[in-house]
Amino acid sequence: MNEYVKIPNIYKREEFGKNRLIIGEYSSPELKFLAPCMWVWTEKVDGTNVRVCWDGYRVSYMGRTDRSELPKELVAVLDEKFGGPDKEELFEQTFGQKEVILFGEGYGGKIQGKNGYGETGFILFDVMVEGVYLESSNKLAVADKFEIAHVPYVGRGTLPEAVEYIRSHPKSMLRDGELEGIVCRPMIELRTRRGDRLIVKVKCRDFPKEV
Repeated sequence: MNEYVKIPNIYKREEFGKNRLIIGEYSSPELKFLAPCMWVWTEKVDGTNVRVCWDGYRVSYMGRTDRSELPKELVAVLDEKFGGPDKEELFEQTFGQKEVILFGEGYGGKIQGKNGYGETGFILFDVMVEGVYLESSNKLAVADKFEIAHVPYVGRGTLPEAVEYIRSHPKSMLRDGELEGIVCRPMIELRTRRGDRLIVKVKCRDFPKEV
């Protein structure tokens, strides 16, 4: 099953010193070119990556890589949301024998040191069907059908506007305290000439509050 793409930072980092972002120097030429375009922002959740996989016959769970081990508390949550014959039937009715991955984040409880999210949970951020990512409307329809949460929509704007938004250290919609960051996607699914997906993250901790 496909692993989720590692989301790059918006800017390059220093090669030496404190490894800080080089503000204004985009991490790829594609980001620089598309920076003035409209991007969709969703909340970045501080947890552990989870893949809920449907191979056409059964449901299985994996971490970000095939070697990752999921916490038992999180597995219990996944069993509640996706386990049992009724959910297998729902997968079959929805996707048939197509290979599907629900990408989400396990968060809360003891995951990543709690981080203010409360109880252990699972939240969806992407859906892949036979190697193709679904558009936002179809992805939200999957979340509704399976009665699972989807990462909150934060807003939309250019990449410079996304940076200015994060510099204000806005509040999270999922936990007490500020956002971990936002994930930005173009209004339509795009790829680089190497075939990499165009997606980028902007994290609050990379932009310290001014004193």
